Amino acid sequence: MSSYRQTNPAERRGFIAEMSQTERRTFIAAFGGWALDAFDFMVFTFVISTLGTIFHIDKGQAGMLATVTLLFSAVGGWLAGILADRIGRVRVLQGTILWFSVCTMLIGFAQSFDQILVLRALQGLGFGGEWAVGSVLIGEMVRTEYRGRTVGTVQSGWAIGWAVAAGIYTVAFSLLPDEYAWRVLFWIGVVPAVLVLFIRKNVPEPELYQRTRKQEVASEKPMSAWSIFSPRLLKTTVLSALLCTGVQGGYYAVTTWLPTFLKTERHLSVIGTGGYLSVIILGSFIGYLVGAVLTDRLGRRANLLIFAALSSVTIYIYTRVALSNEQMLFLGFPLGFAASGIFSGMGAYLTELFPSAVRATGQGFAYNFGRGIGALFPSLVGYLANTSGLGAAIGMFAGGAYFIVLLAAIFLPETKGKEIS
Repeated sequence: MSSYRQTNPAERRGFIAEMSQTERRTFIAAFGGWALDAFDFMVFTFVISTLGTIFHIDKGQAGMLATVTLLFSAVGGWLAGILADRIGRVRVLQGTILWFSVCTMLIGFAQSFDQILVLRALQGLGFGGEWAVGSVLIGEMVRTEYRGRTVGTVQSGWAIGWAVAAGIYTVAFSLLPDEYAWRVLFWIGVVPAVLVLFIRKNVPEPELYQRTRKQEVASEKPMSAWSIFSPRLLKTTVLSALLCTGVQGGYYAVTTWLPTFLKTERHLSVIGTGGYLSVIILGSFIGYLVGAVLTDRLGRRANLLIFAALSSVTIYIYTRVALSNEQMLFLGFPLGFAASGIFSGMGAYLTELFPSAVRATGQGFAYNFGRGIGALFPSLVGYLANTSGLGAAIGMFAGGAYFIVLLAAIFLPETKGKEIS
């Protein structure tokens, strides 16, 4: 009995069950926002070939449509972070969700490549802002001992949104002609706007943020958005941005080009099938959840180091070892597990690295700087592949990206258990 009493209640019942009502509602809002964000973003990956046929889009233009969203999301994430530090986390979160929902719906009405390009850019502004603000909101709202697991579990919403996008894609293209099915998928993208009603009613501003803002108003000396580049925070900002560049650059380099490599150079037919995609999504979901637990148990840096190493090993196997279709099907799980699990500790870590007055600004800049630079990795892999081969190019850029993760994690401080202020 004594050992049972000494066990943390969150370990026995689950940390979500131990949350207060406000913490739980904030968790639902952040999880739902990220899942719906993923749905709106991943829908494009399923219809890109259809768009190419209908609008006569070549591969270069298709790549531009993918890159422009990520580049503009870098801008949107930082701007949303600045606004969240000035007018509130909840208000800006609602605005970003409405923004990317409406822009996604409007893509369904597009009549040309140029219209899609502009709307994808505008969609990116909201896409980048939603994570930056939602992650700060949940990180400030939940208590310290649950922060890593909670923020990491919110990250798993991406796999849910991805799976829903895959499911609706299958249904839409089974029941409707291609020229209408792709539009329906984007029209459904307006659904996240409903989440705003839940947020308005159930999610308050974190007390920490409200207290910080009152102190700033009273002092009449609010911290500037440029404070993240002050001598006191410059090291943290630079290393955080490098960390996010490595995590996202590795992810984009692998997920963008690996299916093409396996199809064209390894001639594997399982790639692109529903079964293979399902295995990867399942691996991603489990990876997010395992990473969420590890980031609280072992620490923020340990989680990053473990998953960076796992990702490097997985990429080596994929690009250097001859594999059969059956082996590749099962190896989809460790690929999704490793590439996604590394993200679980990011939100909590960035929340704890920056002070409250510029937390959303710093977190928004670091994460979305990494996203902006990471968005260039697929193009760089493509150029290098012309001389070195696609497998070598993937390995070089992905391996280099995860090496950057290792260096940044080593030089950044451990923040596990830190009381944020």
